[in-house]
Amino acid sequence: MSAAARLLGIRQPTVSAHIASLEQSFGVELFQRHGRRILLTGLGRLLHEITLPIYRGEERAVALLLAARQGYQGLLQIGSIGPHNVMPMVKHFRERNPAVRVVVAMGDSREVVHRVLDQKDDIGVLLHAVDDERVHCLPFRKQPLVVFAPITHPLARCEKLTVSDLNGIEFVLRENGSRTRQVFESGLVAAGVKVRCSVEMGSREAVREAVAQGLGLGVVASTAFVPDSRVVELKVEGLKMHTHVHVICLRERKEATLIRRFLELVGELR
Repeated sequence: MSAAARLLGIRQPTVSAHIASLEQSFGVELFQRHGRRILLTGLGRLLHEITLPIYRGEERAVALLLAARQGYQGLLQIGSIGPHNVMPMVKHFRERNPAVRVVVAMGDSREVVHRVLDQKDDIGVLLHAVDDERVHCLPFRKQPLVVFAPITHPLARCEKLTVSDLNGIEFVLRENGSRTRQVFESGLVAAGVKVRCSVEMGSREAVREAVAQGLGLGVVASTAFVPDSRVVELKVEGLKMHTHVHVICLRERKEATLIRRFLELVGELR
């Protein structure tokens, strides 16, 4: 109650009186009181969901007016599953909006989606479409998967390979939640091929280093493959697997000034 009063610029007893009046007028209980601690009741939570868009609309109106006054200054927060797709977007956005500060947080796909839904991030960049009516989802580009090996591996000397040549080979793979891994393993199942997971890693950089150390073959999206003298890309015929980069935001916020400008830029780049 005290924090709400500070936010509204009024005294705490006034906030308490307004809430008490609201409860008495409708004969309802919106808060459960436990000493100095209060919790929303089930009805209070439903009322919160209904009224939240009102406050979001106010925030959007203020943001629009501030943007017009300040020449599109502000902060844009982006969540991404990796740097390779989002950094060119940020580069072009900053060139057009030099007064806007951009903060990029890295995480897996589930984290990126949750941060957008919780409004911790304005934009999300990930490797699959999001089937959620609350989310606006913009396809960006397809990117083929690349298999690579340490230069000491027997397959590194083969000029041509087929998917069946990967059968039984040890791979360094991302964790189970990785979209790249899901696409790769689904493609192998469709081809009747089974590989062995020797090591699991939590990032693309870790996969590349593990492969370079000879722990197995690796697979990444083509945009994330970084040339390294210790590894070599394998030419695998019939390896028709790809991930599809998407950019997301909350549907109700897609017309917010900075989000709209970012989406317009992505539309030009895709």
